[in-house]
Amino acid sequence: MDEELISSLAVKTDSKLVLLVIDGVGGLEVDGMTELEAAHTPNLDELARKSICGVTDPVSSGITPGSGPAHLALFGYDPLKYTIGRGVLEALGVGIELGPRDLCCRGNFATVDPSGVVVDRRAGRLPTEKNAELCRLLQSQVGSIEGVEIGFTSGKEHRLVVVFRGGDLSDKVSDTDPQKVGERPRPASPLAPEAEPTSRLVNSVVELASQVLSRQSPANALLLRGFSKCPDFPSMRELFRLSPAAIATYPMYRGLAKLVGMEVLDAGDSTEEEFATLKGNFYKYDFFYIHIKKPDRYGEDGDFNGKVMSIEEVDEWIPSVLELRPDVLVVTGDHSTPSLLKSHSWHPNPFMLYSLHCRSDGVARFTERECRKGGLGRFPAVEVLPLMLANGLKLKKYGA
Repeated sequence: MDEELISSLAVKTDSKLVLLVIDGVGGLEVDGMTELEAAHTPNLDELARKSICGVTDPVSSGITPGSGPAHLALFGYDPLKYTIGRGVLEALGVGIELGPRDLCCRGNFATVDPSGVVVDRRAGRLPTEKNAELCRLLQSQVGSIEGVEIGFTSGKEHRLVVVFRGGDLSDKVSDTDPQKVGERPRPASPLAPEAEPTSRLVNSVVELASQVLSRQSPANALLLRGFSKCPDFPSMRELFRLSPAAIATYPMYRGLAKLVGMEVLDAGDSTEEEFATLKGNFYKYDFFYIHIKKPDRYGEDGDFNGKVMSIEEVDEWIPSVLELRPDVLVVTGDHSTPSLLKSHSWHPNPFMLYSLHCRSDGVARFTERECRKGGLGRFPAVEVLPLMLANGLKLKKYGA
């Protein structure tokens, strides 16, 4: 996508655009069906028959994306040009104000066995209340090292944010999280010569935190990843003349939205509250990003049936969105999370766009197999926003 071209053509109108992101919705076949194919989704399927469909690559063919670049692409930002670390997203999502020199990272409370091997990267998806208690404990015991302030902020379930303030800190530090069970946490290593002092500092924090957590159960270890500093991105208002709002329950996705200038709305903790928030704010903004987390969570847990049920839950809310009469409604995923793999994957995402101005293409269901037959074919996710703008009549004609 030519960002400068789209920005030069964008105009402010009253049309309403809704981007519904079902996190990790794409899957792989188990007993002949993907999770989408196994799900009973009459509303999504009816919408697909009225839409133009396709499948998207978040970054490029064969590339497995993280949530950050996958979402940036959907928001109209080239994920190869605009890069962002996981730590910054988590920090912004929980409301931490970051300075240009602050270093932050995403943390997981985890479980290790007596030999130090990771047996659960998520400590049984720790209750958020226990997470907050452990963050207070770490703050009291590991609040500063060598003149650098260390801040521990609770996220959701097993997630937390660690912020380092003071001194000449570098974000060129490797993760301590092995991102798989059966391995020991890794020491932080410098990825550039100037990061040597920072990597030593990180290892000191991890060592002290391990001592503090050693008597806890199941959260007796701390894994860190996504060391990063806050970048400066142009806003969606600047680039695309939009008044955008975000509806998301998880901190990282709220952080992503803030990074591109969205107004983050209070969306509660449930799918029902998210869609109620859309209804309650529909006339205040012209672009809405709605994030549904559960399918990705069940996919990462390897729970095929749980993912099916979470997709069916989303389907029940599609009529309430259509009752609002959005000018454009897109339903897609940021990336695929097949329960068969228990992780993000490189497979393209099912996509459909409904508007008064789209050409429906005969797709019968909102599934991976059916969307591949759609009129949009296979295309980069960074082209999603221009398609939404065009269908919302928010792009001027190019040239004479």
